[in-house]
Amino acid sequence: MLNIAQHVRDALSCGNAVVALESTIISHGMPFPQNLQTAMEVEAIVKANGAIPATIAILDGVPCIGLNSEQLGRLARLGTKAQKTARRDIPAIVAAGGNGATTVSATMFFASKVGIPVFVTGGIGGVHRHGEQTMDISSDLTELGRNSVAVISAGVKSILDIPRTLEFLETQGVTVAAYKTNEFPAFFTEVSGCKVPCRLDSPEECAKLIHSSLSLNLGTGMLIAVPIPKEYAASGNLIESAIQRALEEAEKKRVIGNASTPFLLARVNELTGGASLTASILFIHQYFFAHMIVYATVKFVSTLIWKESWLIVCLQCLPSLNDYSFP
Repeated sequence: MLNIAQHVRDALSCGNAVVALESTIISHGMPFPQNLQTAMEVEAIVKANGAIPATIAILDGVPCIGLNSEQLGRLARLGTKAQKTARRDIPAIVAAGGNGATTVSATMFFASKVGIPVFVTGGIGGVHRHGEQTMDISSDLTELGRNSVAVISAGVKSILDIPRTLEFLETQGVTVAAYKTNEFPAFFTEVSGCKVPCRLDSPEECAKLIHSSLSLNLGTGMLIAVPIPKEYAASGNLIESAIQRALEEAEKKRVIGNASTPFLLARVNELTGGASLTASILFIHQYFFAHMIVYATVKFVSTLIWKESWLIVCLQCLPSLNDYSFP
């Protein structure tokens, strides 16, 4: 059973633009109260540009699509006490009546269930370094291959194996595009050394790509990667050096599985004196302010006269909103 916030339900019912937001960045991405402040500011920016934010989390065993200020505050204060929740973890947390902060895969799953076509996040998971030996591959990638949600992010975290991640996405049939660049961004930095098969140079082009994917009913998602603005990018050499050191420490401490990414990101942040976290936060802000790809959802609902077709596509694939409970 899902609990869909009233403002999200109203927006979906009217065919207005709704943007999904994950909650792992709140509980595991940065400390309190910085996490709460960032979450509230991001939601405010989405609202200011004509879209409805729907932060997704599991609270007391109930998946919540859209959080109010009290729920955001609670999640921020819980911090790492809220379990990092991928798709596989959803049944156990719901059954136990627990609290879960959704990763990209879980957020995509719930967004798809209620018909939210666009999801914005900082970075997605991927194939871990040495993944050819460990088979440590994020469920974010397989989820992109099974749900028709467009994920807009800063690319793949630079602690991961980016070339193998892109190869895996190709195998999953996931469309990968980059915004105003021919190179796939590496989360903290603009460059990764990997070229993208599709370049987009305007919000309208992003909207048309999303629209075409949904219209074709491919059944797969897409990844639109937006590089961090040059003026806010942390030094690539500094971060790469910190990543290598953090990877060595993780191996010595035998940090594996879903504990590895939070450990590595936190350690890289320490080693760079906060440069990587600052770059991450500034990316979130500048991303929304500079190009407003989120606003593309509003544009292609209106300028492409897409409201009716969007609702038809969503309602054909999804259960009726009446099947869910609302607060």
